[in-house]
Amino acid sequence: MKRADNLARLTNVEKIDISNTNYLVYLYFHRELNTAIQKYAKGKLLDIGCGNKPYGDWFESKITEYIGCDIVQSSANQVDLLCKANNIPLENESFDTVFSTQVIEHVEDHQGMVNEAYRLLKPDGYFVLSGPMYWNLHEEPYDFFRFTKHGFKYILEKAGFEICEITPNGGAWATLGQVINHTFEFRNPNVNIVVKGLKYLFRKLRIHILVNRIFRYLDKKDFNPINTMNYVVVARKK
Repeated sequence: MKRADNLARLTNVEKIDISNTNYLVYLYFHRELNTAIQKYAKGKLLDIGCGNKPYGDWFESKITEYIGCDIVQSSANQVDLLCKANNIPLENESFDTVFSTQVIEHVEDHQGMVNEAYRLLKPDGYFVLSGPMYWNLHEEPYDFFRFTKHGFKYILEKAGFEICEITPNGGAWATLGQVINHTFEFRNPNVNIVVKGLKYLFRKLRIHILVNRIFRYLDKKDFNPINTMNYVVVARKK
């Protein structure tokens, strides 16, 4: 099956607030991603799986050039180079930063993607990467993997990278809250009428906002990343 062009992609990170059913993951993910960008991004940057380049503003004054590649064109027509993530037709050691967010789970050859990032980086360049440990199936059938922190460490070190940091995005309480929101959000045409009614009330009364508040509070008071939703990873080319 050919991947569809002009797929809907995230365009404005500022619009994700507590009324969003995915607020809990974005709360932690965006905070840690922005921290990594401000600390490590520099020079000429390649964004693998760039989509609509939603984080472009976060790189302002940090980089000198921003090139985005993806396997298909995005809904806002922001992709500069169409190619596979494991076969990028650019010269060796031509970037100071490689960036890739929420893409690696969709790449069949994820090791090939990491190897390409290593090849394209200059020595002492940084690879800023993110991907899920928990998330529902999406963009099927092109949804292949979930990663633990140990999995990220393994594939990056196998390519030759030195790990700088691996940061969990939310703890067990936040993950539970996100699972609750997802469970009530998902539509199932064959569902029992009682369950259908409960899901309707959940959506109608916007209970997901209360879930967001409660589980954000619990995660702050009892943070445990043993069951996290996502990771932001930074690695350096030696």
